[in-house]
Amino acid sequence: MTICPCCGFRDVESLTAGCEQCGARAVGEALPKPAHELPSYGRALILVVSGSLLVLVFLTQTIIAMAQRSSDSLGRLFQLWSWIAAGETAAWRLKWISFPVMFVTLWFGAKIYRSIRLQPKRFCGLKYARRGLMASAMVATLIATLIGITVPARYRQRRLAIEAGYRAQAYALEVALARYKNLHKRLPDQSTIVEELSSLPDPDGMIASALKDFDPNGYVPRGEVAAVDTQKGRDLRGLIIRKASLNFPSDDSPPGGLSFTDYDLRLPGEDKILGNDDDWVRRDGMIMKLADVAKGGVGRSVSAGVLNP
Repeated sequence: MTICPCCGFRDVESLTAGCEQCGARAVGEALPKPAHELPSYGRALILVVSGSLLVLVFLTQTIIAMAQRSSDSLGRLFQLWSWIAAGETAAWRLKWISFPVMFVTLWFGAKIYRSIRLQPKRFCGLKYARRGLMASAMVATLIATLIGITVPARYRQRRLAIEAGYRAQAYALEVALARYKNLHKRLPDQSTIVEELSSLPDPDGMIASALKDFDPNGYVPRGEVAAVDTQKGRDLRGLIIRKASLNFPSDDSPPGGLSFTDYDLRLPGEDKILGNDDDWVRRDGMIMKLADVAKGGVGRSVSAGVLNP
């Protein structure tokens, strides 16, 4: 069976007689194959070029990262660990591009190399093809290794960044409460803290950002009875406590002689739920994790959702 090269009809008996489908026919017999055919080097060239490009891209990114790191000190150019750190930076910059490209390059490169090795008469340059494939594999292994050894450090840095965000929110609330106390000579109530702090001047948006996800249940003000005039002797000992206990009002508002002078602050952790072990608490002017407070035994006892003085 002969296939017509013009229309693809398969039932052609002879091209010289003509195709029954389109009428095309050969003008002569096909040329004989040459006695000697030179092997092709195109496939080996593909592997050489792909491997060289990967090495060049990674080396260029490493040099750029090194130049950025050593801009303030030329002595780093002669330090081995500086080049390793620059390689790590280059690997992280290329991670989203390099891995897909290298997977495709290695997969097709292995197939091309196998075809060259199995048909040495048709394809030449096996040695150069092997070197190109090894260069691609070396770059892929190097990038994977540099990323792998920096994953723990990157994870620690991410944790520190997350913790810094919680501390920044807590310190912003501390600054807002300090401004409010200096302005009103007292601290706000728990029920009105968001409204009262929102009324403060906030040119940089710090207070608004801190109050965005703030839960008022995490703020518990603590107060002391206002000072009263005392007489000489011991007649008025305990007078402050008796007044505070006998004249306590029926509503939730603080009594006239009671002023909030300190407070406990608690912020939810990553689960955004107040009252769990991942919460952040204020202890002696410091923002700490609740787990760290429990380990160190610092501060006051904390119950589920409420801070107890």
